[in-house]
Amino acid sequence: MSELLFDVNLQQLPDEFLTGDWRVTNRVLNRTDPDSSLAQATCLRLEPGQLQVQAAQQVQNGQWSVQRDALLQRPYLDIQLEDERTRALITRLRRSADGQTSQLNLYFLSGMEVLLTQP
Repeated sequence: MSELLFDVNLQQLPDEFLTGDWRVTNRVLNRTDPDSSLAQATCLRLEPGQLQVQAAQQVQNGQWSVQRDALLQRPYLDIQLEDERTRALITRLRRSADGQTSQLNLYFLSGMEVLLTQP
């Protein structure tokens, strides 16, 4: 990705910045079940309230929302799939000036870290 990206202030993060198609470009599983849907995901589609997780052999639908902790207002993705419910801290969101290119870093409760990119 050669385009210049800027950090988004996560305390003022609008949900719309998270919607769209995201490609998993890097993943560290740590103690995550390697057979879980999110651990095998290659793409995520986030539409308002709706989530689609694509893996090599399956597509799973679910729901998502943004929650914030009371003290620091850090944003979390609350994710609910058919076979899994979890939360992921949004640790970084970077976007191009025109909003066409983005990178999203997520840190899951299981310890899994994921880097997502758009487009």
